[in-house]
Amino acid sequence: MAAQRVVVDPKVMLGKAVIKGTRIPVDILLRKLAQNLSIEEILKDYPQLTKDDIKAAIEYAASSLQLENTYPLSEK
Repeated sequence: MAAQRVVVDPKVMLGKAVIKGTRIPVDILLRKLAQNLSIEEILKDYPQLTKDDIKAAIEYAASSLQLENTYPLSEK
């Protein structure tokens, strides 16, 4: 679902991940959720979005973290 709703285009918002057809960055939606705003409150602020757009933003973030490699800074 995220691949259909989240796009990265260097011509839009300097290449940040945004909801397709908007200039609304994924990270803004994630921050609003982290601030305990409900999906309904976010949709009031961004009426052009749908619940599926917000879910896609979460899925995109989870997928991005899944691909992240971590390396220990030191061995103990």
